[in-house]
Amino acid sequence: MPVEITILAWGMVLLLVHIFAAGHAKTKQYGPKWNMGARDESLPPLNPVAGRLCRAEANYRETLPLAIVALLGVVLAGRTSEWTALGGWIWLGARVVYLPLYGFGVPVARSIIFLASLVGLLIVLWPLLGL
Repeated sequence: MPVEITILAWGMVLLLVHIFAAGHAKTKQYGPKWNMGARDESLPPLNPVAGRLCRAEANYRETLPLAIVALLGVVLAGRTSEWTALGGWIWLGARVVYLPLYGFGVPVARSIIFLASLVGLLIVLWPLLGL
């Protein structure tokens, strides 16, 4: 099995971590009754940590389709290499580091790590662009 598929599988595990981290923070603030309910009521704004975890999840969900296309694309096109594997691991590693940095509110390093994840994706995408 190509390593890019393994990276993608771990990326899906990371999606679950994002979902549960944000959900846990919201449930901690709003309570289990809210979590098990229809969630129709108006609520006060999220506390800073819960808000950051929800924004980190949203950011991950926004960029995850790019990773899926890139990683599956190189596999389907037969364009995998040590470089696409490296790019995939850079993307995944950076995204793993991004979540706690965002959760703890670390501003500059978080942005640098996000850019590193994009560099990793570009490394994966490069063979698909035919340049």
